Amino acid sequence: LARGMQHTAVRQAHRKHEPTFHDKYGNLVLLGGAAVFTTVWGYVLTQLGMQWGLSPVGRVTPTEWRE
Repeated sequence: LARGMQHTAVRQAHRKHEPTFHDKYGNLVLLGGAAVFTTVWGYVLTQLGMQWGLSPVGRVTPTEWRE
């Protein structure tokens, strides 16, 4: 059994390496995802009119209490 497994391991090690999907397109997919991520967050942070500054002091005005 051990000799058969060793023979299989040697045969796989000497086999010609066929490029997988990841070998062919891995970096392209990574760069595409990074571009989409950057574009979406760039839009969100610039176009949605967020108020920057974490402190609500001066922006929150108390409303009159209604009985």
